[in-house]
Amino acid sequence: MEFKNILYEKSEGIATLTINRPEVRNALNLETVNEILARLEEAENDETIRVIVITGAGDRAFCSGLDLNIIKGVSPTKGTENSRLGQHLCNCIEALGKPVIAAINGFALGGGTEIAMACDIRIASENAQLGQTEINVGLIPGWGGTQRLPRFVGKGIAKEMIFTGKRIDAKTAERLGLVNAVVSPDQLMVKVKELALELASKPPIAIKLMKALINCSTETHPEVGLWQEAEAFGLVASTEDFNEGVTAFLEKRKPQYKGK
Repeated sequence: MEFKNILYEKSEGIATLTINRPEVRNALNLETVNEILARLEEAENDETIRVIVITGAGDRAFCSGLDLNIIKGVSPTKGTENSRLGQHLCNCIEALGKPVIAAINGFALGGGTEIAMACDIRIASENAQLGQTEINVGLIPGWGGTQRLPRFVGKGIAKEMIFTGKRIDAKTAERLGLVNAVVSPDQLMVKVKELALELASKPPIAIKLMKALINCSTETHPEVGLWQEAEAFGLVASTEDFNEGVTAFLEKRKPQYKGK
């Protein structure tokens, strides 16, 4: 596949995926969505990659959502197909067996907010703005916003944000629990890399299983969730990484996890 709209870099166990359409505030057309999906699959299968970072080119936008030119005037069937593709993208990010960090460096609107919510951790620049702004052009969120946003901020706040289409600033998003931290623009990638390196140093199997358990926690009956947790605990306890962790602890050194 030829990658025209995505930049992809690998370093120190971190894959950084940059949406590279700054001329349209990193809006996503179908080609770009498919490029992101391809890179996510590559990162998933690359054993040298422990953490994925998603960000946008430039300092104005993380992602301003779906490029409206591709949906204007389409049939209901085609509109549904476009929505399902965006949902598939967000679901893939959420289900990826490795931590995904959103580095929100400006506008994250519509699908941009939905992509950010699908990530595991969100770090925002002070100049970031988030919002489900689809109502302002006569649309509704179509990439998971009606389902994920209430899980972050509650139904009341989610309804207000989605019904009005208003944007919220980074500090408000942090207060609502929509982002994990807010930093100055010049410190955004510094903070993200610091966090990514910390996560990359952790045992990959344990991270993968914990992510899956947490993702399912709000839809799983507590007794079922606890049973699944115990099964995962037993599995992790049998890994080489656990033995390495214990040995390193006793020897007072930093563990070297191999994902085995």
